[in-house]
Amino acid sequence: MTLKFYMTPGSCSTGIHILLEELDLPFEVTIVNMPAGDHRRPEYLALNPKGTIPTLALDDGRALTEFQAIAYWLARTYPRKRLLPDDVLLATQTLELMDYVVGTVHGQGYTRVFTTDRYLPAGLADADKTAWLASIQARGREMVTEAFAVIEARLPESGYAMGADFSIADAALFYVEFWADKTGITLPPRCAAHYQLVRARPVVQRVLREEGYR
Repeated sequence: MTLKFYMTPGSCSTGIHILLEELDLPFEVTIVNMPAGDHRRPEYLALNPKGTIPTLALDDGRALTEFQAIAYWLARTYPRKRLLPDDVLLATQTLELMDYVVGTVHGQGYTRVFTTDRYLPAGLADADKTAWLASIQARGREMVTEAFAVIEARLPESGYAMGADFSIADAALFYVEFWADKTGITLPPRCAAHYQLVRARPVVQRVLREEGYR
């Protein structure tokens, strides 16, 4: 099976890129230039009507979207790397952490930092926009910091998010930790240690180089 992976470097799709490389799977990459509007082109919307990234197209023409769904499919389809624990409770906690990272840290916090315009009130006068934008971004950074404090409290003192094995939750957590590094948000100690642990993995270093980061 050769998968087709639609991604944007430096985005949440970096986490899926890491998982694909961890599994050593053959896949073709298509870069979706979102500022240029690639995600709104008819050919992409035919594949993913939501116009989001990442998208993973399978051999039979079906496409998987949403970070959590793609990560879960990869872990279940290719279990040899133990990206999802066998224990039901640990597997559930892995999904719980991944969902919190994608839905809250990214979906609520970082969207206010990166796509601030989306949160502007309708009909706002141009003279008021600067103050509103600053306020929205500040609230986004505050939400990210609050969420990392929640994550910090449930991370082990050392190792990966679920213990000894790298999991799909680690791939999700890494990309928002990477964003924290790039946006000057201070990570609490266990999150910072987790970030450095994951970043030191050879696969992760290779992915970052491939995506244009040194």
